[in-house]
Amino acid sequence: MTVAVYPGSFDPVTLGHMDIIERTASMMDRVVVGVLQNSSKTPLFSVEERVKMLEKVTSHLDNVEIRAFNGLLVDFVHDCHANVIVRGLRAITDFEYELQMAHTNRVMAPDIDTIFLTTNLNYSYVSSTIVKEIASFDGNLEAFLYPDIAKMVKQKSQSQRKNG
Repeated sequence: MTVAVYPGSFDPVTLGHMDIIERTASMMDRVVVGVLQNSSKTPLFSVEERVKMLEKVTSHLDNVEIRAFNGLLVDFVHDCHANVIVRGLRAITDFEYELQMAHTNRVMAPDIDTIFLTTNLNYSYVSSTIVKEIASFDGNLEAFLYPDIAKMVKQKSQSQRKNG
């Protein structure tokens, strides 16, 4: 059984993320989407909210599980009984960093492989950071997010602007 982990912060989950999740789910027996609790970043959404968002948008995928994690990715991959890490690449600039991380992970855990999936061209420019920036100026998010997620991002962004 091939089990893959697709890690990320998913703050929020974008259509680009979903492209990678759906394609990975069609290739692997099981996919664990790992939602990173990164203490060095201040996310728009809590890890619990991000997990719930992902559970909602992946509910049609029977072989996908959503789990929060912190610490080393290779430890999480082992905890999931997985043997593959999946990383999405939007542009060549992503590749250098991702290759470095893949090599580092391979040194720490030789039993884990990393595969790279290039994003669909329709989403190659989309990032959670860009989405949050657009939301902060009350811009239209429909090209980047599922409607329910876009609504949540707008509400959270408006709430942060008010509390400021």
